[in-house]
Order: sequence, then C-alpha cells, then structure tokens
Amino acid sequence: MAKKPKTDREVAAFRERVRDAATRLFLERGPDNVTMRQIAGEMGVSPMTPYRYFRDKDEILALVRAAAFNQFAENLEQAVRAADDARAKARAAGVAYLDFAHRFPDTYQLLFEHTQADEARYPELVKAHARANETMAGYVQEMIDAGLVRGDAKLIGYMFWATLHGTVVLEQTGALGRDVDVEFLRQTTMRTLFAGMGVLPPYWDEGDRD
Repeated sequence: MAKKPKTDREVAAFRERVRDAATRLFLERGPDNVTMRQIAGEMGVSPMTPYRYFRDKDEILALVRAAAFNQFAENLEQAVRAADDARAKARAAGVAYLDFAHRFPDTYQLLFEHTQADEARYPELVKAHARANETMAGYVQEMIDAGLVRGDAKLIGYMFWATLHGTVVLEQTGALGRDVDVEFLRQTTMRTLFAGMGVLPPYWDEGDRD
C-alpha cells in the first residue's frame, strides 16, 4: 500500500524540525562547516530525508536566517511599542538593537556575515528581511510625523542601521578598546547624527546620558 501523502501542516512541521536542527549546528559550527548529512544526524533521520523537503543546504540556511530576521525584528518592535512617543521609540530601538546583538551574538553574525547572493529565490527570507527593514524605518517615520526630523524614513533608517551595525561589528571583533563603553558610544554617535539633521528639541534631554 502506498504511503499517504503528508499534509501541508505535516510538511511545514517537518521543515521546522529541519530548521531547528540546522540552527543549532549553524550557531555551533558555522554554516560552512555543516553538511546535510550532519543535519539529518542531528534529527535522527536518514541522510536523504532532508532532501525531500529542501533542495540543498542553502535553502535550509535561508529558512534559518528568515527566522532570525523575524526574531531580530520582533525584539525591536516590542521595544518600540513599549515607548511613549516618537523620541522614546527611537531611543528604545537603538537600545534594543545592541541588546539583541549582545544576547544573541551568534545569531547576529548568522544574519549579517552569511549573506546569500540569491536571496530573492527564498520568499520567506525576502519577507523577513523586508520586515526588518520596515521596522528600522517605521520609528523614523514616526519621528518625521512628529516633526523631530526631516527626510526619507527609509534612508534615515539605513543611516541608523549602519551606525548601530558598525558599533556591533567593532565590539564583536575586538576592535574597540576595553575602555570604550559601547552604550555610551552609541548614544554619542546618535546625538551627533541627530544634531547634524537639526533635531530640535535635543534628542536626549540635557543631563540625561541617554
């Protein structure tokens, strides 16, 4: 008797199992040092089983990175939602960004050090990456709407993202001296950016380090 075809729910559930197993291995060893056979071994299934659900390891990596981008975006979105006004939202987003990089350094590297040239092939990754972009631009748009800053929300969001990412990379690679306070560096850099854009009143209240 032929096997009953798996339902869409069953297929999705197994793909999630593959993703979870691959995530553990990717974070532990790095994607370049993990094979499909090792992923199957981590799951306790035959070496060929993952190929029934994924074309290759790149497709699995795309799904893993999509989940990581969603985790990244959700962390920022929660912080922004909890803030009271546009100024506080921008502040909260910056703090949440560094917090994510500190709590999940391997995940952060997986997002930005293992980019895939053919990302457009993977709809889930495209959607998750777009969510992260929209999250970074969303709080900027609220600042624009509140009259705190002028310009294109997407472009300014990328400016902030580049600044925060640069700070994280310098810290993770050990390029910052031990005497450098990373949070204070973020605050000072953001003050300078906002001052250059003519943000009035000051982005940070006088006497408030953040």
